[in-house]
Amino acid sequence: MATEKMNEDWRRIRDQIKDIWDDTDFDDKQMKRARGELDKIMGLIHDKTGESVEEIRRKMSAIL
Repeated sequence: MATEKMNEDWRRIRDQIKDIWDDTDFDDKQMKRARGELDKIMGLIHDKTGESVEEIRRKMSAIL
């Protein structure tokens, strides 16, 4: 079961992802399914933006 701290951390990360890729519409259900799994989150971003996985990884490392 997720703790309040885990939920806060997820909301912060989710919001930062939406800020970085602000021109991309992320479905909340898709984001929830990817929660806690970096590969799924990066795959979702890649699918939505077409950006390279390496570039996504670089940007994600700045927020994690």
